[in-house]
Formats: sequence, C-alpha cells, structure tokens
Amino acid sequence: MNRSRIENKIDGILLLDKPLDITSNGALQRVKRLFCAKKAGHTGSLDPLATGMLPICFGEATKLSQFLLESDKYYQVTATLGVRTATGDAEGEVISTLPCDKITAAQIEQVLPQFTGDIQQVPPMYSALKFQGTPLYKLARQGIEIERQSRPVTIHSLQLQEFNGNTFKIFVHCTKGTYVRTLVDDIGLALGCGAHVSELRRTAVAPYQSDRMYTWDELEEISQTGGCQALYDCLLPLDTCVQSYPAVYLNTAAAFYVRTGQPIIAPQLPTSGLIRLFSDDGEFIGIGEMLDDGRVAPKRLLGLSKKVAKAV
Repeated sequence: MNRSRIENKIDGILLLDKPLDITSNGALQRVKRLFCAKKAGHTGSLDPLATGMLPICFGEATKLSQFLLESDKYYQVTATLGVRTATGDAEGEVISTLPCDKITAAQIEQVLPQFTGDIQQVPPMYSALKFQGTPLYKLARQGIEIERQSRPVTIHSLQLQEFNGNTFKIFVHCTKGTYVRTLVDDIGLALGCGAHVSELRRTAVAPYQSDRMYTWDELEEISQTGGCQALYDCLLPLDTCVQSYPAVYLNTAAAFYVRTGQPIIAPQLPTSGLIRLFSDDGEFIGIGEMLDDGRVAPKRLLGLSKKVAKAV
C-alpha cells in the first residue's frame, strides 16, 4: 500500500557539512527527505569534489537565502602543480603537463599578490552559467566552447599554508561568484607549470564562521535517537543569516502596519541601509529598508510556522 510522505513546514537554517562526491542538490534532497520538510533550498553550490559548509534554508528561511548567496565565502584548497585539467579540478580531463620540480614556496608566495584584491575572472566552461538558456558545462561536454566575459571578484585574503613539492595548500577568503578552480588554474599559469584543484573544502559562509556544522551521518544518528524534534534543534534561527544588520523592535501597532506592507516610523531607527525587524515580544518579522524620509519600509517579510528555530 502506498502512503504519502508527511511533509512538515519547518523554518530555520541548517549548516550541513557536505560530503564528498555528491552534488549540492543531491545533498539538499537527502536532507529535505530526512527532515520531511515541505520546502528547502541550499545557498551557494559546491562541486561534487568539494566538501564543507552548505547552508540549507527551510521554509521561510528561503526568503532570506539571497543574503547568504551574496555573502563572502572561505575555503581551504589543496592544489596539484604541473597538471592542468579541462575542469580545473581532479575530475577533469588532463589538457597539459609540465615539470614543476623547480617550483618553490617562495615563488608561490611571489605570485599570490597578483590574485589578491579586486581582480577579473573568466568563468570556466565547466560551470552552471547559461548561454542562451543552456548551462555552459553541457556545452563543454559536447566539445563546444563559448567566449565568456571576465567578471569582477574580490579576493580578500589568499595565504599559502603548506608546500609539499608538487602540491600546495592555500586559504581563500573571497566574494560571491569566485571560481576557486579558475583561481588555482590562473596561479598555475603564473607559475609556468599549470595547476588544478585536488581538494576543496568550504570552511565558512559569512556570517557563519565557527558555527556548528552537521555531517550526514550525524544527522541520521540524531534522527534515529531523538526523532524529528532533535533534528529541529539543529536548526539556527532565521535572523542569524542577517545578524550583521541592526535590530529594531516594534510595538504592536507598528508591527501590524509593517506586516501589511506599509512604511512606518519607529524609535531608534538608523539613517540608512537594511535592518532586522522584531515584534516587541522578540518574534523576527523580517527585513526592512530605510527610506530617504526616515521611515522604514518592509523589504522581506516572514510568516513563521510553529516548527521554527528560535534563539536560545
């Protein structure tokens, strides 16, 4: 007998430690089924080769996912020298090999500043960017190459952490849209021998730095031993993804008008920018945006369910 799976409306953010050899969407679907969640989405894809922090937004948190998509990312990268691949990582076809036995740590240190700060990157063909509605990676698999325009990105920090002959490890703090595979390929070209990503781990997604990540095995164990409520306890409150914005608490009347979509005046408002809006009892209402006339207008409002992660 077929039984419909019960789907729960859950609101909160899970920091998944994505495992190796699975797509971000594949990881999302596994987590969504485990939580029996009605609605969920991930923020910022990781390649199957990559592991690490993949924020999963449940329910109303998907309305705030854009803030995580646009935030800075942090990576630990292991690169192999002397070999370039079509994809820029270990999964791609080798397109060139050159000697790298003369490369030193000092040489790597010398080229890294070229790729620090505001730089231009040409997106790789093996990417999800679309050309006339078709993802570039599908065209690349057909042997078709499309001219791509360079795009500005910012590498806030690029540090050599380890050098072992034909491999090196770097720490990368960068803005959204940065292709680490392209970064490593460009570093390899600057060194004159080529390079590709052999290991990639995302350690943080701003504003989440040292926050708790959960592996798939841990989530399964939590589900088996504690049930659904124990899983819900793994979720972070929705406002944590926008915690860098100032918080403003509204009285009952002001909160009512904001929820109907009307700009309001409230005490202690900043002069500009985005703010977090809370009711006077601490419920997170959503994001507001300051107007030139000193009022705050609702920008992204939430309608929370009962199964919602709350601040401790």
